[in-house]
Amino acid sequence: MTRKERWQRLLDLLVERGGLEVEPAAEVLGVSAATIRRDLDQLAEQQLLVRTRGGAVPHGVSYELPLRYRTSRRAAEKQRISETVAALIVPGEVIGLTGGTTTTEVARALAARPDLATGSPALTVVTNALNIAGELVIRPQFKIVVSGGVARPQSYELTGPLAQQTLGRLTVDTAVLGVDAFDPTDGAATRHEDEAAVNSLLCERARRVVVAADSSKLGVRAFARICPTAAVDVLVTDTGLPAEVAAEFEAAGVQVVRV
Repeated sequence: MTRKERWQRLLDLLVERGGLEVEPAAEVLGVSAATIRRDLDQLAEQQLLVRTRGGAVPHGVSYELPLRYRTSRRAAEKQRISETVAALIVPGEVIGLTGGTTTTEVARALAARPDLATGSPALTVVTNALNIAGELVIRPQFKIVVSGGVARPQSYELTGPLAQQTLGRLTVDTAVLGVDAFDPTDGAATRHEDEAAVNSLLCERARRVVVAADSSKLGVRAFARICPTAAVDVLVTDTGLPAEVAAEFEAAGVQVVRV
C-alpha cells in the first residue's frame, strides 16, 4: 500500500467512524502505530484532520474531503457512469460540466472519444471547475470556457457573482451535473449554497440537464438545492439504484439509465 493509498484509507475511516485512534487504525491498515502517527501528523499539517492525544477527529463541523482524496471512491461505478454520459454528447455541442469526481471522469471520457479527436471545435466545454479546465485545455480540438469566480479548494470549483455573471450570458446544449444528493421529491442538491447557486444557473442555461451520480447519492437530501427533479432530463447511475427509487424518478419525468 502506497502512502497515498494509506492516507485515502485513513481519511475514509475518519469519515465513517467520526474519529480515529492510532492502534485500531494501525491494525486495520496492517502497519505500525508509528506509521499511523506520522501519517496523522502530516494530514493535520494539510488541515485535513485535527490531531488528538490518541488519534484524530474531522476538521470542522461540516466535513468534506478535498476532491483529490475522493477520486477512488466507487471508482468502477463512476467509470461506467462517465462513459455512458460521454456517449450522450453529440460532436459540436456546447456542454456544461460542474465540478466533482464523476464529472471529472466524464471530461476524461470525452477526451478519449475518437470521434472528438478533431473539429473546429469538436466540443465547446463550459465549466467552473479548474481541474476539468486544466485537463481539457491541452486538447486543441476542444474550446474551453471557464466561468471565473472564487475557487473552493475542496472541489476546485469557481463560485460567486463572477461565475454567475459569466454563465448568465451563455447558452448550453447539455449540462452535466455532479451532485451530493438527488431525491425524487426534493430534487438535486449539494452541501454548499455557493456551489448550488452556480450549478442552478448552469441548469437554467441548458437545453438538456443530465445528472451523473452513483447510487449512494440517490434518494437522499443535501443542504442546498440545485434544481427540482422536473428540471432534470436524464439520470445516469449504477445498478445499485433500487428499482422502486428508479420508478419514482421516472414518474417525475426523468429518464433513468443504470449501468
